[in-house]
Amino acid sequence: MGSLEDARVALLARLIDHAPLFPPASLELEDAVAEDERARASANAFMLARFVCLASRLAELPDVGRGVSVVLDAPLRGVSVEAVETVADGDLASLRSLAPEVYVELPVDSDLEPRLDELAAHGLRAKVRCGGASVPTAAELAGFVRACGERELPFKATAGLHHAVARDGEHGFLNLLAAVLFWDEERALAERDPAAFGLDRDGFRWRDCEATPAEIAHARLERFHSIGSCSFFEPVEELEALGILPR
Repeated sequence: MGSLEDARVALLARLIDHAPLFPPASLELEDAVAEDERARASANAFMLARFVCLASRLAELPDVGRGVSVVLDAPLRGVSVEAVETVADGDLASLRSLAPEVYVELPVDSDLEPRLDELAAHGLRAKVRCGGASVPTAAELAGFVRACGERELPFKATAGLHHAVARDGEHGFLNLLAAVLFWDEERALAERDPAAFGLDRDGFRWRDCEATPAEIAHARLERFHSIGSCSFFEPVEELEALGILPR
């Protein structure tokens, strides 16, 4: 689609960590790899970031043609991966050596800020779950985004982000991007009007706020890495329906 001077590329490039092995898709490994190959061959493959795999399945995973992010459900030994994802349990200091980027999932509760401070002290990144068994409110998710921004702590988000714009008790990934970029976190996450968002070559807009390609690229690099999604095509189809991506 072009260079990072295009706001569409700056905002959407490598946005989706593809996780077809995980719920609700829960595909078998062979089917998950086939679905990922279909995504890689699509017109919007520029949106693909890493392939997400369980540590216990990593030995079975064929070459997927790009970096892998490993969710720790077993020890990771003697394998080089781009990223690791885990929960805040045990010795955080020992995690730093596992991969260039380590994302630690945290609950959005009253202990969030000291936990974020601890992650930052160890050179780790944060991860937040936006759906599944428990869905954070707009206020709770806003608190997470704000606290990460105040600490300049990069994060990724996962679960429940198939929709571009929030609806029916589910968060939207354009809302989350707006919350990161415009520092009006709770109001951006509560937005329900698709017409409030705009994205073209020159910038990303929400209501009366606008970010340039350079501002977007900086935020994506320094603050918000990606979303984990078991589906690649559902988010893409929503962007197509909004006219942000060509059909």
